[in-house]
Amino acid sequence: MSTAKNLPSALRLHHNAYVVRDQRVTRKFYEDVIGLPMVACWTEQDEVFGGLRIYCHTFFGLADGGALAFFQFESPEEYEQFSRKGRPTPFIHIALKTTAENQTAIAERLTGAGYENFVIEHGYCTSLYATDPDGLNLEFTVDDPRAEQINAERMRTKNADLERWLRGDHSSNNNWRRDNQ
Repeated sequence: MSTAKNLPSALRLHHNAYVVRDQRVTRKFYEDVIGLPMVACWTEQDEVFGGLRIYCHTFFGLADGGALAFFQFESPEEYEQFSRKGRPTPFIHIALKTTAENQTAIAERLTGAGYENFVIEHGYCTSLYATDPDGLNLEFTVDDPRAEQINAERMRTKNADLERWLRGDHSSNNNWRRDNQ
């Protein structure tokens, strides 16, 4: 299907997300063993998917700018609720980077075809969410115009942010969300 300016509707993988029990173990595996650098650590408190979710969200960079991403929840019960266990979960998804124009067009096509979809403004990006016919959760992400500045800040504070989270300080470090300003 043709899109505006003949660009593909997705430019590249933005991130692929998964739920983990222990961010410390995950960081050691992906950064120290596999060799993917941790490029960001977000600590968030978000009213999403039926409740207040308090979580740590790490990103490990790929050469093309994409990332592998991992959620650890404050509550072990939420790990059980949102980890794979053979059922769909919004925290396990593939995120594809796109343009604002393409994101709008995708939303229109989804709605026109009868697929539910919604948008979340994360502050550092705006994401359109949908689920494919087999239950795969998709996110189409448009980075904030300040992405370079935001990414540099998260890169600068990533280790301190993760250590703060692991010590039990679960306060949000997302100063870019509209509801945090």
